[in-house]
Amino acid sequence: MRQKKINYLVILFTIFFLFLGCEEQSTKVESPEGADLVLHSGVIYTVDKNHSVAQAIAIKEGRIVYVGPNEGVNRFSGANTRVVDLQNKMIMPGMQDVHIHPISGGILSASCDLNGLSNIAQYRTAITKYANANPDVEWILGGGWAMSVFGVGGKPSRKIIDELVSDRPVFLSSTDGHSGWANSLALEIAGITKDTPDPIDGIIDRDPETGELIGSLQEGAMTLVEKYIPSDTLESKISGLRYSMKMLNSYGITAIQDAIVRESDLKTYEALENNNELTLRVVASLWWERSQGLEQLDELKNLRIKYTSNLVKPTTVKIMQDGLVENYTAVLVDPYLMPGQIKGIPMVEPELLKKAVTAIDASGFQVHFHALGDGAVRQSLDAVEESIYENGRLGNRHHISHLQLIHPDDFGRFSELDVVANFQPLWAYTGDYLTELAAPFVGPERLRWSYAIKTIQNTGAKIAFGSDWSVTSANPFHQIETAITRQSASTITALENKPVDPEQDIPLFIEESIDLETAIDAFTINAAFVNNLEEETGSVEVGKIADLVILDQNLFQIEVRDISETKALLTLFEGRVVHGSLEEL
Repeated sequence: MRQKKINYLVILFTIFFLFLGCEEQSTKVESPEGADLVLHSGVIYTVDKNHSVAQAIAIKEGRIVYVGPNEGVNRFSGANTRVVDLQNKMIMPGMQDVHIHPISGGILSASCDLNGLSNIAQYRTAITKYANANPDVEWILGGGWAMSVFGVGGKPSRKIIDELVSDRPVFLSSTDGHSGWANSLALEIAGITKDTPDPIDGIIDRDPETGELIGSLQEGAMTLVEKYIPSDTLESKISGLRYSMKMLNSYGITAIQDAIVRESDLKTYEALENNNELTLRVVASLWWERSQGLEQLDELKNLRIKYTSNLVKPTTVKIMQDGLVENYTAVLVDPYLMPGQIKGIPMVEPELLKKAVTAIDASGFQVHFHALGDGAVRQSLDAVEESIYENGRLGNRHHISHLQLIHPDDFGRFSELDVVANFQPLWAYTGDYLTELAAPFVGPERLRWSYAIKTIQNTGAKIAFGSDWSVTSANPFHQIETAITRQSASTITALENKPVDPEQDIPLFIEESIDLETAIDAFTINAAFVNNLEEETGSVEVGKIADLVILDQNLFQIEVRDISETKALLTLFEGRVVHGSLEEL
């Protein structure tokens, strides 16, 4: 489906406020120097409770002191005020990504990066090139390969890498991070043979006829190799975070929730913040080690005390409850349509999950669940329900990410239990991951509820968005477009890294499309709610921190399929420029 314009009523609403003026918000600026920065003659989409539109904004000491029509901002201009004519450009709140991996993603960018490649021949070339360019690297690491390249189950062979690199161990993760591809030497170092039993939370892929190791490892089986890989240094983590931070600021992103955080990651954020380099607000999702029990909670509390700062809040605990539909480790309510009555792998036993979530909730942490299958979603909701029964409603804003499949019986439970639905909208399109790797094994009835964003919204539940970068692009404009069109927002598919075939680019259940206003909310005020930042950020209102982004086009006045072409011209973090230039606006 191709829409000519987005939300005609919203456009009229915008024009009305531009010409008649919105209600003025301001606070007194005592200093004769006035505000530090005045931006006027713009289209300021405030995302306040009325989603009103203003023309001008004034900023003093990092906070917004005026929002309203042009006429009212003049009194905020003083001797030292920078005044900028926006020439009708659109401003909106700085966006927030509530599920992302900035440190590991940044490190990947400097390693053997297979992202953007679409076939085995390209993988061979990239691996060989990296190995030759880095002869002194002990382990060749990286990833970004697509499961769809290797067919059903996504099981790449160790022999492919052996032909290229046999004298050093190689371990490359899939683009989704749930599968690993090892050469023979890496498997040998890890002591993995055809007789090694599968770990409880993973699968060692083997030839079905001979039992020989294929070279791919699913979910928890990856750790059998990973424990032999040298840890990333603080320097490499800092370098990776710098890379990601620059990229995110360039997209207009000013706050994130890091989806997997250990103490070494907290030290990375601490180092940049202490050096006044950190230009993101960070909610850290502390990793719940499923090999441990409730005793780990004391250590998580200690990390929260030790590393809470102005910009970094380790106030969330991340629980991975299942894997992927594509490798049959996502937990389903009913079995996959394949022999063996397989229902996936619950990473935390459901009764233990209830106890863990209840204890985490009682300790004042938010829980960030990973759940793709409808069974894992139900187990996560059941655990939250148990915590409410035991603790009452503590308002910790638990959220479930991914939500590829949700059982219809559980739609209303998100609202009932105050659980935020954290979708990755860039995945909501028709591609090989869905049609070839998932659809045949879940069937059309369950497939219909793939990324059911509109259905969940209609229940009254809160919707928030995250990218899961480096799995797929962190560009919010691509994600917003896909959430509206239910089609790929790029000429390259998000997960398969291959060109889009226009004839095959059929919307994925268009009835799950949302409007632009909802999509923006999911990246701004709703994401701020998830991050417990909505009193300070997420909308353009007097008193809030001046985390803002200026765009090169008005999202409400362009073709839907042009949203993905939007560029952030300028990003402000606490009123200071962290991307772009005021002179070049």
